[in-house]
Amino acid sequence: MTEMLTKEAFLEKVFNFEKNKEWKFEGKIPCIIDFYADWCQPCKMVAPILEELSEEYKGKINIYKVDTEAERELSAAFGIRSIPSMLFCPADSEPQMATGALPKNNLEQIIGEVLKVEK
Repeated sequence: MTEMLTKEAFLEKVFNFEKNKEWKFEGKIPCIIDFYADWCQPCKMVAPILEELSEEYKGKINIYKVDTEAERELSAAFGIRSIPSMLFCPADSEPQMATGALPKNNLEQIIGEVLKVEK
């Protein structure tokens, strides 16, 4: 199940950019953050894939969603210019951003290579 994040939840669960200048992951397990908007067609195409992945990788990764319309400050902090944009946050290294509606096999590849998580 994907979880919606507000700025407050993001600061607590992912990265407190108000407190830290350097990246410091606050989570326990790797995560994907989907920056989206309700009106965005490609975002709607990716949503069910992310739901599937959240079930398939349950307990191994968290999948969060950030509504770019409601969380403008959070979107600005990460320089979100196009959606969908996904931030892949490994537990112990720098995050990587990917943009566009990626197919499931690409997302699984990134989960393996960037997040270092296998099914």
